[in-house]
Amino acid sequence: MFHRRKFRWRLPARALALGERTLLMGVLNVTPDSFSDGGLFSDAGAAIAHAVAMEKAGADIIDVGGESTRPGSLGVSAETELGRVLPVIKKLRGKIRIPISVDTSKAEVAEAAAEAGAEIVNDVTALRNDPRIAEVVRRRKLALILMHMRGKPRTMQKTPFARDVLRDVITGLRHALQLARRAGVAKSQIVLDPGIGFGKSCEQNCELLARLPELARLGYPLLVGTSRKSFIAKLLLKSELRAAPETNRIWGTAATVAVSILQGAHIVRVHDVSEMARVARVSDAVASPRLLRRR
Repeated sequence: MFHRRKFRWRLPARALALGERTLLMGVLNVTPDSFSDGGLFSDAGAAIAHAVAMEKAGADIIDVGGESTRPGSLGVSAETELGRVLPVIKKLRGKIRIPISVDTSKAEVAEAAAEAGAEIVNDVTALRNDPRIAEVVRRRKLALILMHMRGKPRTMQKTPFARDVLRDVITGLRHALQLARRAGVAKSQIVLDPGIGFGKSCEQNCELLARLPELARLGYPLLVGTSRKSFIAKLLLKSELRAAPETNRIWGTAATVAVSILQGAHIVRVHDVSEMARVARVSDAVASPRLLRRR
């Protein structure tokens, strides 16, 4: 079992302690076509209510996304994305105390979201789509998540997978780190994400989870997002658990969240906050028994 390092993650007006316990990032997709919850929170009122509920359930961060990056998705314009995320971020600013993250790969959206109250930019392209995001992050002193994606959402599961997935992820993230640091983004502002499900096979996703300690050698905190992803359904079907995949994915997610934590993840990105908060609490206790003595 890997013992994760501790970090202080710098946000504009505060810092988050990473490594004492696992932080939960609650997913808030304000899109009509996301793979798991598309259309459920397209209405700003429903989205805000869900974010408040996730905070009460134990979320430490709310990640607001206005563009689906599911396999096969085509993307949307900055105007469309802004029309979806800005009303939600503006209203959330005074309703929740936890930080708001914006899930975007466009500098224009990152800038406007920061003006509205977002403190974190979650870039699933790790600056490949729009390197100007690094400048927005530096200037506004935002926190930055750099996620590895092989290819683009439209074709990432159709093009050939990497022969060596860990090498591919490390090479991509190192390049993104160079771009961010050259733009003046401090090391203390950055978290890395291996991009589970983004241009990887089912077997490669499992390999990445097992080899998270090797990714940790880059010297940055790690975020892992496995929640409800299709590789979980594939694993369940391979095990001949023939119930509906959507019904079973919460249990598969729980297993992958526990593995991620025991392998060193500092943050897990999840849809089912209440359930995964329980998984994280038990996993943290196993990873760091001293936490129990403090309660």
